[in-house]
Amino acid sequence: MNRWEQLTGGTSGEQYAARFAELAEHGQDVHGEARLCATLVPRGARVLDAGCGTGRVLIQLARLGYDGVGVDRDASMLAVARRSAPGLTWLEADLSDFDPAAAGVTPGFDLVVAAGNVFPLLAPGTEADVAAALARALRPGGLLVAGFGLDRDHLPVAPSLTLEQYDAHCSGAGLTLTDRFATSDADPYDGGGYAVSVHRR
Repeated sequence: MNRWEQLTGGTSGEQYAARFAELAEHGQDVHGEARLCATLVPRGARVLDAGCGTGRVLIQLARLGYDGVGVDRDASMLAVARRSAPGLTWLEADLSDFDPAAAGVTPGFDLVVAAGNVFPLLAPGTEADVAAALARALRPGGLLVAGFGLDRDHLPVAPSLTLEQYDAHCSGAGLTLTDRFATSDADPYDGGGYAVSVHRR
């Protein structure tokens, strides 16, 4: 069981979607991650949304002209994604051993995005396995983009992963850090409690 399942019981899909819908109704920008990804790879690129949840990021990328696949192990979240965008591919799988080819999907993605605190909410001890699996899903030169909180103000659980540890997992998977931002608007990272990291295979 990962930390997300411990927190939610794996039944939070509807509530999660409702929360973001309410934020959007009140004028808040809920598409920052998709907008950042669109600055990193050209329209038409293949994107894997790892830990896609209810599909918020991938659905927006599809609207912008990207070809994408979403993968998550939370069935309640995927149910919302499939209802919202039945034409997209949604896979139920554990990221720690995710194999696109075994799931019937062509590997070699141009970009993998892990938005919304995916890495800190993994089962403890699986972070390196997930980094390796996502690296394998990328084409040579492809990008892994991961945004997550580093302190209690930016996480729904106690912090468990530092940037140094995350970078080490990525390095071990054959990935190289190219950029680090403080927000999805690409503001420079200043050592704060949230970071968006871009690694290249």
